[in-house]
Amino acid sequence: MRAADVVTHVPAELWSEVLASDPGATLYQTPAWARAVRRATGMTDVSRLYVLEDGRRILLPMVRAAPVPGLAVDASYPSGYGSGGLLASGGLRDSDVRLVLSDLLRSPALSTRIRANHDTAGRWDAGLVPGVTSTPRRVEVLDLDGGFAHVWSSRFQSSARRAVRKAEQSGLVVEKDTSGRLVPAFYDLYLRWTRRRAEESGLPTRLAEALARRRVPLRTFEAVAAECGESCRLWAAWHRGELAAAIITLVHGDHATYWHGYSHKTVAGPTRANNLLHRLAIEDAIDSGCRYYSMGESGGVAELIRFKQTLGATPRRAVEVRIERLPLTGLERLGHRGRAYAAGALSRLTQLGQTRNP
Repeated sequence: MRAADVVTHVPAELWSEVLASDPGATLYQTPAWARAVRRATGMTDVSRLYVLEDGRRILLPMVRAAPVPGLAVDASYPSGYGSGGLLASGGLRDSDVRLVLSDLLRSPALSTRIRANHDTAGRWDAGLVPGVTSTPRRVEVLDLDGGFAHVWSSRFQSSARRAVRKAEQSGLVVEKDTSGRLVPAFYDLYLRWTRRRAEESGLPTRLAEALARRRVPLRTFEAVAAECGESCRLWAAWHRGELAAAIITLVHGDHATYWHGYSHKTVAGPTRANNLLHRLAIEDAIDSGCRYYSMGESGGVAELIRFKQTLGATPRRAVEVRIERLPLTGLERLGHRGRAYAAGALSRLTQLGQTRNP
């Protein structure tokens, strides 16, 4: 099947129609999420709508960065903003992937990157075309079928159930915010978490906090809360007036996603605040009609994977595809290594200075 028409400035009403016709759509593929990304990053919308000869429609949400005038880098969304992927009338097909990737190979962009959700990974594998590279990614996902009572008794491990019961007896006060009111407190917790991690690894806390603010600025959470409204749910657990832990979940259709979460270790650990927040968010997702609770990637961190598995999450395969006219992936890796080396060197110099000047 060929595309009879390609629309590069997608009207909101058409986007919403395709969204409503795809049973696998996530919040990351909504117009609201796209607005939030543009608002937070300043990137340009370059989404594409393909109208097929049989009337079906395929939509690729995508933004563009221009690091150098005249040069473009496209992505379904930049790092940290979730998995975009394709929307398609009636659900994604292998042929839809082939059509869109073949079209993108003709794009003048230096790099095009698309992250696809776990439930469509097989379609992307089958639709891959020459000139496009695919990288598998592991995500942990909890199956919500059967209702909360079934998930609690059959998928939560006994250790997770015990932790939740302990949390319920720890004097925690939990709030669910969909207005954005708690975003500043959430961000303060993120910075506190960053400083603690820096202290544990021997990095200068000021440097770590500066990098954290740059990596995930406050405006990211403000934009998502403002644009996504009820679909962006911030869960916060307080203990004796102090914020112990907080998470953000994103809910749309069949999919609930744990997007970000941080904790104050000395308070959250003994009270098991994180366990309670996820238990409440999971029940909320089920009540909202979701089939999946995605807990995202874990970066190979065994402790984090284990925590997710105690809540019943199992590994699923997601994919990232790239089209590159320059070796940007290799340059990114080199840049990451350079930043890590610089941070380590700065840490050693700081420690040396502290030794000489107690």
